[in-house]
Amino acid sequence: MANPMVDVSILSGSASDASIVERVAAVLTDHGVSWDARVISAHRDPDLLEKYVRESDCKVFIAVAGLSAALPGVVASRTDRPVIGVPVSGKLMGGLDALLSIVQMPKGVPVACVGVDNGENAALLAIRILSLGKVAHPPS
Repeated sequence: MANPMVDVSILSGSASDASIVERVAAVLTDHGVSWDARVISAHRDPDLLEKYVRESDCKVFIAVAGLSAALPGVVASRTDRPVIGVPVSGKLMGGLDALLSIVQMPKGVPVACVGVDNGENAALLAIRILSLGKVAHPPS
């Protein structure tokens, strides 16, 4: 699976998360940030997900996930690059289940978390992370 060289990889666990992925992509595009989006379930396709993360040349991952929100944690456990989790609102708990799943990652599995359904903030955070490599700091 050859992955294009992009700044941000947007992953979602289900095609039902497409509207959030589209909003993430729109913000990134508006800011001139290259991106790629894939639907890969951490539960149904763990081997494919691991291969994608390992082979990706992206600088930041954005993982959109609902319910148990395993996707951001699995991605973070397979890479040393930044991972931003976007919890998705569900029918039962309005996204609280996904939010709690993402913010309670175990030590050694760092995942940043934005508000429920707030892909726009995930995109803006990714842009700020990417800018760190471009900022010239004055000498001390």
